[in-house]
Amino acid sequence: MSEFAQLKVNHVAIYAKDLKETNQFYEEVIGLPKIEDPFKDHLHTWFGMGYGLSIHVIEREVPWKEQNIDRTNHLCFCVKDMDAFINKLKDKNVPFGNSKGLNGKVNLRPDGIHQIFFQDPNGYWLEINDDFE
Repeated sequence: MSEFAQLKVNHVAIYAKDLKETNQFYEEVIGLPKIEDPFKDHLHTWFGMGYGLSIHVIEREVPWKEQNIDRTNHLCFCVKDMDAFINKLKDKNVPFGNSKGLNGKVNLRPDGIHQIFFQDPNGYWLEINDDFE
């Protein structure tokens, strides 16, 4: 068996300027459940993404350093109902756009998958698409 066959993704780590605001975003907007924090120091939050995957949110020490990221660096989630998710974003005043950056627009990939992009409170880019199986 190859070395790569024995690897699996465990988690993605992101920094948060405001842990409380970031936690609220990932719980209420994205809909991820909190899972046990192994550090138990109130500087970290863990969210389950299913299939044994998680997001590790780390409160960054002061001073905050802006992340050097753009739309091409993103984390993607799939949803069953894109329209319902877009309505949730609108209800929570979270701006979104297509892959070209046109606000309020949905991108249609050549394979028929719809996708939108938006940022979390720390500037990280997220994609939501309807490639849910």
